[in-house]
Amino acid sequence: MSSVKLPINSSLLDVNSSEECKLGCLNNCSCNAYSYGSDGCSLWNGDFLGLQELSDDDSSTRELFVKLDPSAVQSPSADKKKRSSSSSIGVIVGAVSGAIAFLGLVLILIWRSRSKGTSKTVEGSLVAFTYRDLQSATKNFSEKLGGGGFGTVSKGTLPDKTAIAVKKLEGISQGEKQFRSEVCTIGTIQHVNLVRLHGFCSEGTKRCLVYEYMPMGSLDSQLFHQKDSKVLDWKIRYQIALGTARGLAYLHEKCRDCIIHCDIKPENILLDTEYCPKVADFGLAKLVGRDFSRVLTTMRGTRGYLAPEWISGIAITAKADVYSYGMMLFEIISGRRNTEHSEDGMVKFFPTWAAKKITEGEDALALLDDKLDGKADVDELTRACRVACWCIQDDETHRPSMGMVVQILEGILEVNPPPIPRSLHVLAENQEHIHFFSEPSIQSSGAPSTTSCTSSQTKSCTSSKTS
Repeated sequence: MSSVKLPINSSLLDVNSSEECKLGCLNNCSCNAYSYGSDGCSLWNGDFLGLQELSDDDSSTRELFVKLDPSAVQSPSADKKKRSSSSSIGVIVGAVSGAIAFLGLVLILIWRSRSKGTSKTVEGSLVAFTYRDLQSATKNFSEKLGGGGFGTVSKGTLPDKTAIAVKKLEGISQGEKQFRSEVCTIGTIQHVNLVRLHGFCSEGTKRCLVYEYMPMGSLDSQLFHQKDSKVLDWKIRYQIALGTARGLAYLHEKCRDCIIHCDIKPENILLDTEYCPKVADFGLAKLVGRDFSRVLTTMRGTRGYLAPEWISGIAITAKADVYSYGMMLFEIISGRRNTEHSEDGMVKFFPTWAAKKITEGEDALALLDDKLDGKADVDELTRACRVACWCIQDDETHRPSMGMVVQILEGILEVNPPPIPRSLHVLAENQEHIHFFSEPSIQSSGAPSTTSCTSSQTKSCTSSKTS
């Protein structure tokens, strides 16, 4: 195939010539195509993401060599033998093909007149949108829903009336990294508690991601910025906590590769009209093959939700997400930020106080959001408080997996009273000497550290429930 823009999901092979590149693909049963140029030998396994046909005069065009089944290629000798017998059939087939082609052309013209040529489907259900499509759908990105370090999010509507949210990535380097990360992680997976990626746009330096639109916004807007008349009741909060846990358990345990989100916080949990939670924003996510248990990566995430191992400079596991989930669960329970200024001007860290109350066996209702007036299922509240405290243990091997968290919240497993984490115990004794601050998502440019990992499920967290 000539005059094409190469797919984005390639792997590199260290060779010195086009012939070696070709042999490398032929000798690899998983290889579907190869391309050789100034940037070396690129191989593609599986489907092609972002393959586009370009004009012949476009300087960025490349040649892509696609591997074919030998049975699909007919030899000249075989063609000569069959030519005479197929000549009469060719006339009939030609006439029928012409009629079908004419009918197909008519249908295409009708379809284009209705849809105005919007996008094309690639890689299963993913759609490759043109930038003009998204400009039209969002009215030139005029209705802003939010923004962050990587760009802005705007609301839009497709020609079929589907509401979408378009993330327009900014910054060539970081935007490209987030674009590839999100397409590779959630581009081919679907779960009721994961935000759905409709498609993407990749034109020149422009990078956009197109998601399903979540009308109720993010969890933080519902917890921290709503008036008293719109307070989330306990039933909805517990539904959000359980749904989020299910989404994370799917990422960690059910996908082909373990996917570590790396930035779990209320801002990255979106809500549909039924308040069903959807884990979103996979721009910092990391994939870990099932043959490995730790990943070597730079610091990333949001202060206040970062597990101790991030700060210690060791490689991380999925338990880093568990820690962030525990911190967020405390905020779901209390209805406030974990770090807040009190009336006396002091800054209080809610998890420190909450963990102390939980370990002392006090009534869990004391930790509940005051705006709920004590209206909560005490058993559910107690489970949630204990789970939150187990999730933020300093030693990652003492934290439950997200699969265990789901079973505890569902009432399948009993959860034992947790110990107070060592770091929180230090905070409780020295809180007047410690200053707290908040900061948006971070991604360190420092070099990664070394580590290795074992998947461990603590025995002290849960016990089987008996009837």
